[in-house]
Amino acid sequence: METLDKFDLAILEQLQRDGRLTNTELAQRVGLSSAPCWRRVRALEEAGFIMGYRAVLNRRKVGLGVMAFVRIDAERNTGDATRELEEALLRLPEVVSCHYISGAGTFEIEVVAPDLDSFSLFALQRLINLPNVKDLHTSFSLGEVKAAGALPLGHLKTR
Repeated sequence: METLDKFDLAILEQLQRDGRLTNTELAQRVGLSSAPCWRRVRALEEAGFIMGYRAVLNRRKVGLGVMAFVRIDAERNTGDATRELEEALLRLPEVVSCHYISGAGTFEIEVVAPDLDSFSLFALQRLINLPNVKDLHTSFSLGEVKAAGALPLGHLKTR
């Protein structure tokens, strides 16, 4: 699957809005019958356009009131040292996203915690002691304006 047509794009847009749609509901919304819609969804999954399905939880309702963005400066940016730090970050459930970044720092991570005391313990006992960590720089979210939004697909419609 190299190119996406209008039906594929419509399927992706609808599933980003509501991943719990039944195949029948999805087919109706995109203007296909059920069998071709199902085949297209499977093809999009197999081609890696759809990576999975999950519930989006309200972090505050599950007791995670603090969200912090932490820039990690690595001691060394060599392949082995960076890989070791990356693997350590992957094992921490409090780290909900992790990105290599340009400019100052090596990684920017998003961390959730129940409260400031919990975050402080996590940062001082776990993050700073990860392999190859030189320094941490933390910013706290004061409120979410937009989180985990759907990916824009308009640029694909002009092809």
